[in-house]
Amino acid sequence: MKDRQWLVELLPADLEACNSAEGFLQSGYWGSFKARFGWNARSFEAVWKTGNDGAGTRRSLLVIRHRLGPFISFAYVPWGPELPPDFPVDDKARNAALEELAAALRLYLPGNTAFIRFDPPWYTEGAGTPPPRLGEPFIHAAADVQAPDTVIVNLGDSRDAILGRMKNKWRYNSKLALKRGVVIRCPDEEGLDIFYSLLKETAKRDHILIHSLSYYKTLFSHTREYSKKTSEPGAPAAPALHLYTAEYEDETLAAIIVLFRGREAVYLYGASSNSKRNLMSPYALQLRAMMDARDSGCLEYDLFGIPPSEDPHHPMAGLYRFKTGFGGRIIHRPGSWDFTCRPMAMELFRFMESLRKKIRDFKKRKKAEPDDVN
Repeated sequence: MKDRQWLVELLPADLEACNSAEGFLQSGYWGSFKARFGWNARSFEAVWKTGNDGAGTRRSLLVIRHRLGPFISFAYVPWGPELPPDFPVDDKARNAALEELAAALRLYLPGNTAFIRFDPPWYTEGAGTPPPRLGEPFIHAAADVQAPDTVIVNLGDSRDAILGRMKNKWRYNSKLALKRGVVIRCPDEEGLDIFYSLLKETAKRDHILIHSLSYYKTLFSHTREYSKKTSEPGAPAAPALHLYTAEYEDETLAAIIVLFRGREAVYLYGASSNSKRNLMSPYALQLRAMMDARDSGCLEYDLFGIPPSEDPHHPMAGLYRFKTGFGGRIIHRPGSWDFTCRPMAMELFRFMESLRKKIRDFKKRKKAEPDDVN
């Protein structure tokens, strides 16, 4: 196992080649979006050898790079690499393959690259199950970029089957919201101003960082433009972005932004008002988005982030309860891991990143709201 070569070749490719990726964070669509905000997006084809017949399997790879300072940068591989389906389900094999990839990728990066950060997409499943772990030469990042733990709801069944996997209270609350007069709408881009107003309220309440309004507006316009460009016959499924709102008596109580892409739908952003929380509008919002995604051909709905376990003392314990109640699979990814290129620059960045995380965590613990849902 140790002496096995997994990576046969790493070849530069057009950014559109990444649209064959399973996860949206590895797609050319996402790479071109991040490029609008100062990231340098590059794509490759990695040729992986898994069998004994000498044949290799090609998988696309998106790498985005950003400056940390005037003379230093880092590279980031979000939810990558995507290994072939028949790759061994073995931490040692995957760690070795990732090490080979990092070494090969380093040759294509500028000399001022401090480190390469990976968010591997492989996972374990089930509440309480430990996540996959990487070993040397990788170092667990001081702060994860993407939430390693999430809930994925199966949309491949009938509406009744999807509802049947939910907890009783979740089905009841979804119906209760509508019965009490909550109206679910899908205004998409037209609802961004009210969404952002709610998002600022949510950020203040939960001590979370948010983007500027222009970021979300650009995400919608980019998705619309990209969908037109990639909607040709035979092309991968074009992404679609939707904004849903829950309204009651001319007041918007909650809003969510959901991405539909191929077999997956992903709940990207959510915001809610501090008032009328007893109307249970987030339950009805999520159910509507799930059913629309199912009707659009999506097979999975990713609720995109939960705490690692059911810990009542965790500042986001309410989020865990809310998302796991929809009856999906709980999965655990490794999180963010770094491959060192320039040790001194990397250590300075890790110190600053760790300090920022400690400050954010302290604020969340201080103002934790046990009943909060996203």
